Amino acid sequence: MMIRGTPRWLEISLLALWLVVNESLAPHHWLLGLLFAAPIAYLTRKLRPRMARPRRFGLALLLCWHVLWDVVRSNLAVGGIILGTIRQQPKIGFLQIPLELRDPHGLAVLAIIITATPGTAFANHDPNSNVLTLHVLDLQDEATWLHTIKHRYERPLMEIFE
Repeated sequence: MMIRGTPRWLEISLLALWLVVNESLAPHHWLLGLLFAAPIAYLTRKLRPRMARPRRFGLALLLCWHVLWDVVRSNLAVGGIILGTIRQQPKIGFLQIPLELRDPHGLAVLAIIITATPGTAFANHDPNSNVLTLHVLDLQDEATWLHTIKHRYERPLMEIFE
């Protein structure tokens, strides 16, 4: 049932989807499901990215904790800006951060972390220069942002994915 070079879970998932959609476990539906799943898996093999090979799961859990803590702190800071409890005007800006991280899975996780943190957005990544453009709602101290991204997020992601 497995086409060379494709993960078995794709064929199984497509077959299961076929059976659910047809609401039948009849033998002819199994056969039709296989005739549906195998070519689809074969034709889409080049569209699938390479599999991630994360390591250091303890570090990944620590990174999750740091992200959770940063999201809570950012929510409070953004809430203060929106509600007007912070007296100073926020300094909205963009920050260019040169990255060492090259793994596409690590870059995707970095984009998720940054975008999930209120007040920041992953604006752009230039793959040629490997520079991240970060949009920040309150860019008071660029050095702190640079240090946070490089040491708190990028370094652990490199250890996990590279």
